[in-house]
Amino acid sequence: MTDTLSSHALPTAPEQAGRSGGRWPLTGVLAGVLGIAGTLAFDIHPTPTTKASADLVDQLSQGKAHASIVAGYLCVAALLVLAAQWRRFVEPRVPGSTAARVVSGGLTAAAGALALGYGFKGMLAVYLPGGMDEAIGFDRTGLYVMYVLNDFGSYIGWLGVTVAAGAIAWMAFRERTVSRWIGAVSLLPVVAVTAFVGATGLPGFPGVISPLWMVVAFAGLAFGRSTISR
Repeated sequence: MTDTLSSHALPTAPEQAGRSGGRWPLTGVLAGVLGIAGTLAFDIHPTPTTKASADLVDQLSQGKAHASIVAGYLCVAALLVLAAQWRRFVEPRVPGSTAARVVSGGLTAAAGALALGYGFKGMLAVYLPGGMDEAIGFDRTGLYVMYVLNDFGSYIGWLGVTVAAGAIAWMAFRERTVSRWIGAVSLLPVVAVTAFVGATGLPGFPGVISPLWMVVAFAGLAFGRSTISR
């Protein structure tokens, strides 16, 4: 009976990989949309008029900070689910691919970093006027310190996704397991982030471009003809 269960009831890794229906990459689309909301749509940077100081605290939106942490934490959850799906549905199909493992590692690393980045938004949501701990929180100087932490907090963490984009580009052009147009799209965040960091030192550009890349690339994986998502 044990042999029967082992050989017939339990699917092999390739069989498990083939039962995804090709729609699991939509989790990546969801993560990208939530990332766009949490990082860009609910960005708390006020319109700059003068050099930043503690007076800037008066211009911060508690509502945006609250919305950002909600969308951001959902994004983190989606990234973790996507990393698990990638390990289940993709890695068994390409057991010799180091790049495939870089993708799941990059998504997981991004989730961890973004949990902190969006958590900083939650600090402001709690302590700014209108927050649950407004009365027992911090003075303007303390709130300004939290704002400084938020300057790039929800942007830097997207670097792991940028690295994942580079790995998918490698899979497209070197291993031929991803459609070439997705590979071309995946090079854009890698080149853009490298250029900005190299030229200016700007650490937050991954958060500008990588969520957008996720929407396009993972929609392509869900509805396209890439080997890894059929």
